[in-house]
Amino acid sequence: MLGTFQQSSLRIEVDASEETLAKSLTQVKELQNWLWFERFSVGIAETLTPGTKLTGRIGLVTIQHEVELAEPNRIRFVLSQGIDGFHEWAWGDGWVQSRIEGISLLPMNLGQTATLLSLKQYLNGRST
Repeated sequence: MLGTFQQSSLRIEVDASEETLAKSLTQVKELQNWLWFERFSVGIAETLTPGTKLTGRIGLVTIQHEVELAEPNRIRFVLSQGIDGFHEWAWGDGWVQSRIEGISLLPMNLGQTATLLSLKQYLNGRST
């Protein structure tokens, strides 16, 4: 894989319960509502469970996601193709954390920040 090794961890406060965050991060329909800039393959399971594979596209770049771990307050994806590494999410009442590591030509920390802000905006819209 060409690119540089990158790693980033971000944690933000959100106005959402642990249950709402779990749905937003593990239910495919919810995920597609707030992760609007990454289009996923059609025909995947409704809920993300270990072994579920998603093919996402950001512009011309394809990123494969495979759910490695799914727990009540944590999900971890193994990434390949456009990013070789992993993306892990953890959450609780009022907070969400994203940790990503991998090798890529893409600016992963920029994508991670955009993803967290998009989730926060989506959750704010749900509470009104």
